[in-house]
Amino acid sequence: MTVFELFASLVDSPSIPWKSIITGFCISQFAFETYLTYRQYKVLQKNQLPPVLVNEIDKETFEKSQEYSKAKAKFSVFTDLFSLVQNLAFIKYDFLPRLWHIGVKVSARILPAKYAAVSTIAQSLWFLAVLSNLSTIIGLPISYYKHFVLEEKFGFNKLTVKLWITDMIKSTVLSAAFGIPILFVFLKIFEKFQTNFLWYICLFVFVVQILAITIIPVFIMPLFNKFTPLEDGELKTSIENLAAKVGFPLDKIFVIDGSKRSSHSNAYFTGLPFTNKRIVLFDTLINESSVEEITAVLAHEIGHWQKNHIVNMLFISQVHIFAIFSLFTSVYRNVSFYKTFGFNVGFNEILNAAGSSTTVYTPDFPIIIGFMLFNDLLTPMECGMNFVMSLISRLHEYQADAYAKALGYTQNLGRALINLQIKNLSTMDVDPLYSSYHYSHPTLAERLTAIDFVNEKKKE
Repeated sequence: MTVFELFASLVDSPSIPWKSIITGFCISQFAFETYLTYRQYKVLQKNQLPPVLVNEIDKETFEKSQEYSKAKAKFSVFTDLFSLVQNLAFIKYDFLPRLWHIGVKVSARILPAKYAAVSTIAQSLWFLAVLSNLSTIIGLPISYYKHFVLEEKFGFNKLTVKLWITDMIKSTVLSAAFGIPILFVFLKIFEKFQTNFLWYICLFVFVVQILAITIIPVFIMPLFNKFTPLEDGELKTSIENLAAKVGFPLDKIFVIDGSKRSSHSNAYFTGLPFTNKRIVLFDTLINESSVEEITAVLAHEIGHWQKNHIVNMLFISQVHIFAIFSLFTSVYRNVSFYKTFGFNVGFNEILNAAGSSTTVYTPDFPIIIGFMLFNDLLTPMECGMNFVMSLISRLHEYQADAYAKALGYTQNLGRALINLQIKNLSTMDVDPLYSSYHYSHPTLAERLTAIDFVNEKKKE
């Protein structure tokens, strides 16, 4: 018996208290993550730098970094608690089925009789649109506090209220423009292949991921930021020479005006595997780092390409998605699963109760809500996946650093990392368990130790 067959046999019983199980999972996840934050907070109360950073970070910067990290830790506990309370309220008061039933009834009453039989797909799109907008509205105070209080206090926020609102409007419009067609095809696959959708869904998700990698950097991100080709000069020449030296398929180099939203710095490249790449540099990075340091950072990024990290993560993502939908096949037709959460009648019964005599061919319960509830059921597995994905990501970072070191960029990379740490007030010391769950990158101290920065510095 496979893992998926075992899972199916376990969840087939109509007496399983689904609501209690998911409630327990949600509370357990919050308790575990709060415990991790508590461990990290204790580390943040230390007044000593890791040994490798003692001669690199001054006391004032260290203390400010500790305060910034403490503020973010407190904020994360609050936002997690807010999300927990919201989720538990949705479960306890059957918010999802209530919203769903209201939508079906309204549609049945306001539309002519021949159109009253709203399809499950159309109803699902309406439901998600309303739920998404409600979530955005509910989250406005938290978003405002994060940007205009927390980030503002430590000098990072560059957003204006006008730009903040404009970004939200753009995001909402783009979510509708791209999300509706994607969700339509997603749900159509379930409707068309009700008993053998697994491979079709996995293939569709893979195609969407590839399209996202292609479309977002070229067409979506320029709607929020200005991308300017890097001017000819020492930096451009240095980057092009590096790309030519290692065979990196460089297409164009852009500078992004990240400073209009934040003073944080970054650099990355975009492009599908086996195609030409675009390098993107934040203007804050250019203003705060030397040519040699920026080139070293890009040597690290090119290391990810050289080691096929993007392809590896894409493969792991597909395995993860396959596992999720394989498990979902065990519950998506489980009537007791839906009824536990308030879906006591099917789609046709709602229409009939609303006065419509039309019958539609549709599953008894909405797949999209089943999938949302199922994701809560996967909480333990996803927590475990956090550890796995963080571990893999950190290994990739070490490999990319080693690649840059092999090219002779040890000192410049080390200085660039230290500079970024100082400018971003990144956390200087991290609890190991907290790091293994939350951090996709090793800490600065771990990275400097791995490239032997101190000893290489002594040799200079």
